[in-house]
Amino acid sequence: MLKIVKQLYINKIEIAYICYTMDIAFSKYQGTGNDFIIINNIDGSYNELSIEQIQKLCDRKFGIGSDGLILINTSDTSDFFMDFFNPDGSKSFCGNGARCAVQFVHEHKIIKNHEVYFDAVDGAHYALVCGADVKLEMAIENIPAIVKLESFNIGDVYYMDTGSPHLVVYANDLSSLETLSVKKIGQEIRYSEAYEAQGINVNFVHIKDSGDISIATYERGVENETLSCGTGATACALVHALKEELKSGSINMNSKGGDLKVTFERQDTGIYTSVYLIGPATSIYHGNIRL
Repeated sequence: MLKIVKQLYINKIEIAYICYTMDIAFSKYQGTGNDFIIINNIDGSYNELSIEQIQKLCDRKFGIGSDGLILINTSDTSDFFMDFFNPDGSKSFCGNGARCAVQFVHEHKIIKNHEVYFDAVDGAHYALVCGADVKLEMAIENIPAIVKLESFNIGDVYYMDTGSPHLVVYANDLSSLETLSVKKIGQEIRYSEAYEAQGINVNFVHIKDSGDISIATYERGVENETLSCGTGATACALVHALKEELKSGSINMNSKGGDLKVTFERQDTGIYTSVYLIGPATSIYHGNIRL
């Protein structure tokens, strides 16, 4: 951090003021096309990052550019706390971001074990580093519910909270859902009266077969389609398991940024346990930026 002291003379009175700039070391990681800025904040150096600074860092024109920013913070109960910010500065849980965070702490020797325990806004998580892949246990405490969107002619829609709130919409053919359509329809639903205040993620799903699903996601906070969404893939997989009455299994989730896998078990109560999101998490580059 640099400190610059300047002198001003106002009405012949000398006034000193201090202007601060901040040098930030960061890493850029991606998980199936979902890209994130990750900052080691174990020593608390960046606790005072403002919403405006987070927005600037995530801006693809004036900053580094990403689908979110992650601070690796200390935790009294686990290996670390993952503090995740959407590009607009809002907080949520992010499945692909969490997988990237786990890969980051492992590669940077912050945590030397392949097994990692961490906390996030939605609770405690366990993860396992398996080479380029990270297997992440998801914290699921609810079951899918059918909701009606009266002003949209899109049939039954399912709501599922997988650390972030998601709607799952079925589509006959995802090839017709190009980015502009996903953004347009997703934005209309996200800013509809029912969801405008808190926001919602909207997933469009096409079933290839019982164990292979294509997905496209409009994400709140990003306010656009992303190439992949881990919590969205998990929501879509569990909705599919409910519709197909699957008690356990492994479902391949095909996103535009790559493939993820979701494994699960379903109890007689309908609650899902042993839910894991599995996929690659890769370092892109490291750098420094001055704010």
